[in-house]
Amino acid sequence: MTSGRPVEPASARMAAVDEPALHRKMLRRILPFLFLCYVVSYLDRVNVGFAALTMNQDIGLSPTAFGVGAGLFFFGYFIAEIPSNLIMMRVGARLWIARIMITWGLVSAATAFVTGPVQFGIARFLLGLGEAGFVPGVFLYLGLWFPSAVRARATALFLLGIPVANIVGSPISGALIQLEGFGLKGWQWLLVLEAVPAIVLGVACLFVLTDRPEKAAWLSAGERDVLVARLAAERAAIERKHSFTLAQALSNWRVLTLAVVNFCAIIGSLGIGLWLPQIIKQLGLATSLVGVVTAIPYVCGAVAMVVWGRMSDRGSDRTIYPALSLLLGAAALMGSAFTPSPLLTIAALCVAVAGINSFVATFWAVPSGFLTGRAAAGGIAMIVSIGNLGGFAGPYMIGFVRDLSGGFTAPLVAVGCFLLVGATLMLVFGRLVRRHDVPAPVPA
Repeated sequence: MTSGRPVEPASARMAAVDEPALHRKMLRRILPFLFLCYVVSYLDRVNVGFAALTMNQDIGLSPTAFGVGAGLFFFGYFIAEIPSNLIMMRVGARLWIARIMITWGLVSAATAFVTGPVQFGIARFLLGLGEAGFVPGVFLYLGLWFPSAVRARATALFLLGIPVANIVGSPISGALIQLEGFGLKGWQWLLVLEAVPAIVLGVACLFVLTDRPEKAAWLSAGERDVLVARLAAERAAIERKHSFTLAQALSNWRVLTLAVVNFCAIIGSLGIGLWLPQIIKQLGLATSLVGVVTAIPYVCGAVAMVVWGRMSDRGSDRTIYPALSLLLGAAALMGSAFTPSPLLTIAALCVAVAGINSFVATFWAVPSGFLTGRAAAGGIAMIVSIGNLGGFAGPYMIGFVRDLSGGFTAPLVAVGCFLLVGATLMLVFGRLVRRHDVPAPVPA
């Protein structure tokens, strides 16, 4: 027996939905929280660069030892990345992202109590194990929610956490490192206080995130129907064109090439991110000003990410945008090594960071164009995990070359060369994909 109230057909519900308005609603509901989580994630990953201003002397870290220890984070990340993403596919994003954030918050706080190079390296390795799966998990989550027409924009808004973490975190870190009291030095207060938000947000994940559109009570029935149908149609189209098992995805040339490109890009992103406070400090600034000046390149990077992400969504070729970004970053970074004044050095670093961040904003729309399901979970995790080894190589290389050369000129040129290699590979990748995906002509 029915209530007398007519049940609206699904087709009528779907026809009444304004898809652009639905996309804006999803962006407002999902992205602010994930963005905030990433700000905290990235801050806890790179705040050791500020801690190093006084920590290195306190616990006896040479530039090479700091580069090795800081980079060990990415070995832990590499080991646990793919298993973490596959577990998230099984248990859901809400529970697994909460676990990740709480774990990394606790380990990050514990790093404040290391007493030497070995303990520092172990703490960074454990932090990588704890945080593994967060970024590829969010990329996978965005793929479960956002159609391709807005996915690059959603990804760019999420990845704005990189520059914003530095814009907001740099002045805060610069202030916290000057705290003293209760038996803790400034760098220890910095690590402890900046770890607390990760734990709080981890608990909040359990109440804020929804695993899939089908379960979203904050969408109307028509909105759910439209979104589920649109995503299913896109997945079916991709699977007809590129059908990969998990094993095939992990050995596919596209996945492996993108992993190498990401490796080169992260050498630049994390290498500069971890060393930028010390690069700025070497220009002759007071410690109290380093945080403020370090934020300036990331303001430029934030603007560039949004603009470049929108342009990518409107373009027909996704591969050209990350390639051009790396070319710009390489040229500016190499140029910054030879500028005759601190002001020009900072200007060149602004352009370099804008290029590197623009790459991040557009790169992740590429693998989602040919991977779905478990293949996406494993393939994206593979690209992130291999790429993140650049987070070890970059800081280590800069520290090692700086020890040999005594300055930052040679390290900046070396990092720029890796960005140039990444740009070249991305251009070749795009050309091969276009050739491979063009249908063969049908004989008359």
